[in-house]
Amino acid sequence: MNQPTGIIRLTIQGSVMTSNMITPTCRINGHPVPTRYGAQDLTVWAGPNHLDLEAQWMRTYGQAAIDVDVAPGQVVEVFYAAPLHQFARGNIGLVKQSRPGLMPLLGCLGVFVVVLVLLIVAGILAS
Repeated sequence: MNQPTGIIRLTIQGSVMTSNMITPTCRINGHPVPTRYGAQDLTVWAGPNHLDLEAQWMRTYGQAAIDVDVAPGQVVEVFYAAPLHQFARGNIGLVKQSRPGLMPLLGCLGVFVVVLVLLIVAGILAS
């Protein structure tokens, strides 16, 4: 007897170049599935399905999960956006998602620029 299936159209937003060259991993109902950036159709059993995604570099980050109910033959769109740095969770939902972590990233870059400017000014004043 064949159990009915549906499709989860998973869109992993970003690209290898804009996401620290790391492709997030995905599990559906605990089972790993191959992923890539962009849209991909994942065949699933009809009914409730649990997706969780994360990225791994020096540590696991960008964790996000969603439960979706897929009717037989239905296509459910799911969007995942990894964060801009390793210290934030990812965003996942049924519509396009924003990439989390922009403000902390800009804050760190701002501190770096201020320190660099102070070092340059101190070097000019010392000479």
